[in-house]
Amino acid sequence: MQMNRRVFGLALASLGVAGCSGGVSGTTSTARPTGLPADLRPVPNAQYTAWVAAFQGRAAAQGISQNTLSAAFRGTGYLPGVVRRDRNQTEFKRSLEDYLSIATSDERVRKGRAAFARHQGTLTALERQYGVDARIIAAIWGLESFYGERRGQVPVISATSTLAFDGRRGRFFEQQLIAALRILQNGDIPASRMTGSWAGAMGHTQFIPTSYLQFAVDFTGDGRRDIWSDDPSDALASAAAYLQRNGWTRGLGWGGESPTGSLQPQPGGPRFATTSNFRVIKRYNNSDAYAIGVGHLADRIGGAGPLRAQFPPDANGLTKTDRIALQQRLTARGFDTQGADGVIGSNTETAIRAYQASRGLPQTGTPSQALLQALR
Repeated sequence: MQMNRRVFGLALASLGVAGCSGGVSGTTSTARPTGLPADLRPVPNAQYTAWVAAFQGRAAAQGISQNTLSAAFRGTGYLPGVVRRDRNQTEFKRSLEDYLSIATSDERVRKGRAAFARHQGTLTALERQYGVDARIIAAIWGLESFYGERRGQVPVISATSTLAFDGRRGRFFEQQLIAALRILQNGDIPASRMTGSWAGAMGHTQFIPTSYLQFAVDFTGDGRRDIWSDDPSDALASAAAYLQRNGWTRGLGWGGESPTGSLQPQPGGPRFATTSNFRVIKRYNNSDAYAIGVGHLADRIGGAGPLRAQFPPDANGLTKTDRIALQQRLTARGFDTQGADGVIGSNTETAIRAYQASRGLPQTGTPSQALLQALR
């Protein structure tokens, strides 16, 4: 069974880890990252230490050298925040409207067009070599790491060993840990620079270690498949190679919005007609919302406008325009929602509770038409 490149199914949380979370930026220094939250820094754990000692014997039996093991585990350790994040993943999925509000935000489109212009030579060369639409490659880059701005700073050895030790998906993460050690042993990256998300997804295009071994490309010709570098060339080439080898058809679009399309992820919302390349994008992350996000962002990077069809009001009777107005009015009253994108998240809920408390109301944190009218 071929494993999906990403550790998780989509939901909004998956997008947040890679491209929309406001996570810490990537690093190319030779020192261990220092800008991590406290719970993503190593803490003493005797059971973890014993597990690592036993694991190193298993790794050696699979051809990992002692030198590699010593370098890989130097300065690493148990990360409690990794376990906490793994166990607290949101089970529900956001609506497609909310997802696209983030995935194809004005900022992401604007930065995508600028990034495409800066790297057009590389992206065009990749399209010629692999047959994958250059805009699709750019869109994946945009969703996965916000065009390289959010590559992740968590040491991959610490993250994957913590999750392997924890045991909830122990076999899977031990496979990722072994793969990460092979990457180090191959000389593609030193241990000090092998960083990524809390779950071990790495670089501009957020490859997990097993997918890196299978698909990563040395496009620059320097002898290393460096998806972590400030230069995104190897990472973009790796994403293109992944799509090509999973069946991408040269010259075929992903699909698009269509009143007669058979795919309607959100009841009452836009319909989409899709092609086989849409299914190939889903091999990158097995979610209709993700594949639509990639395709639509690619179209927007290429100059297309927003979706034409409207989404229906949400469960609270609010349209996106209503939700944006609610966020703007709360912020104007001094209850900062940290932006007005129409997506109701924890910042908006906190602001609503603070407003409700100031008025002596029950602190529900729930948006409503009545709240919107009260803020006029």
